[in-house]
Amino acid sequence: MLQELLGVAAAVAAGGLVYLGAAARVVKQYERGVVLRLGRLRGEVRPPGFTLVVPAVDRLRKVNMQIVTMPIPAQEGISRDNVTVRVDAVVYFRVVDAAAALINVEDYRFAVSQMAQTSLRSIIGKSELDDLLSNREKLNEGLELMIDSPAIGWGVQIDRVEIKDVSLPDAMKRSMARQAEADRERRARIINADAELQASKKLAEAAKEMSEQPAALQLRLLQTVVAVAAEKNSTLVLPFPVELLRFLEKAQQQPPPPHHG
Repeated sequence: MLQELLGVAAAVAAGGLVYLGAAARVVKQYERGVVLRLGRLRGEVRPPGFTLVVPAVDRLRKVNMQIVTMPIPAQEGISRDNVTVRVDAVVYFRVVDAAAALINVEDYRFAVSQMAQTSLRSIIGKSELDDLLSNREKLNEGLELMIDSPAIGWGVQIDRVEIKDVSLPDAMKRSMARQAEADRERRARIINADAELQASKKLAEAAKEMSEQPAALQLRLLQTVVAVAAEKNSTLVLPFPVELLRFLEKAQQQPPPPHHG
């Protein structure tokens, strides 16, 4: 009799171990468990750690809650100012409601990818080329809002969207390079003209001062001679003052002094 009881106890223990092995599940720290009992959602989402399900009745589906980095394939479109561009981006998202991500959408990763591509094409059509090149922060925010609106019903939250690169046709690149070169040349001419204007004003002031002081012209002439001589040129061209010519002319016109013999 005792042996029969021991045999029954051993059988029950073995059955219990088999049941426990079939019912035991482990949910990792970055996962959440969703239990479907006979195809229907059962109870709350299972937290990380050890959990039990009913074998052959319950099905535990694990949902990853980590942030997913998904590249958006390059999308080609025409901007609002009629420029053909090719833009690629990257989207960062994570699951915040494991049950909704499993029940409300067939494949939330594929759904987010398709929505991101559609939104990126829409952003290209609504934006001008200058905004795509220099005002990306605003476009990133708009793109994030466009993707996040439908993703809320999928149990997914969009953390960030970044436009990575904007590719332009070669003809447009050459045109932009010519435009930049012309703009730099325009600025250089304006700077040169402004410098000439300032120099002319200073020269006019100097000429006015020299006209009031005739000796200043002679001093300036001597300074010029010193500066030219410092260059050690073989030929020295010295301007001759007009005042000196007039002085010589007047000296020749004066009658010679009377000779007393």
